[in-house]
Amino acid sequence: MKNRRAHAAFTLVELVMVIVIIGLLAAVVTPKFTSMKTEAQDAAEQGTVAAVQSGIKLAHLTSLAQGTDVYPNTLDSASNGVASESNPLFADVIDGGVTDGNWKKTGKRSYQYLPTKNKYKYDYKTGAFTKQ
Repeated sequence: MKNRRAHAAFTLVELVMVIVIIGLLAAVVTPKFTSMKTEAQDAAEQGTVAAVQSGIKLAHLTSLAQGTDVYPNTLDSASNGVASESNPLFADVIDGGVTDGNWKKTGKRSYQYLPTKNKYKYDYKTGAFTKQ
């Protein structure tokens, strides 16, 4: 009697099928992942913009309570450049400011969100913080 061992192994066809299935899954998941990244960046931008607008309104209400009707002259005293721990943006209207490196100050009252390249302008006369 010959002692035959049963070899437990995958055939070439089975391996090719697994590779094809993995490739199809990757083709479906990759665009969804890219879309999720874009949606996350949009949400982060909208969140910061809403916080800035709320801060402007709060500063205006504070000035009204003190008997004046003015909006903040500037949103921060940061220098032009990307937001960082040493250059926080919106510090006059958001407690602690924004140190997210996705925001850049481009002028005294203008800002840009780098991932989407959207530009925002602050009008200190009306308190509007709007996308350009």
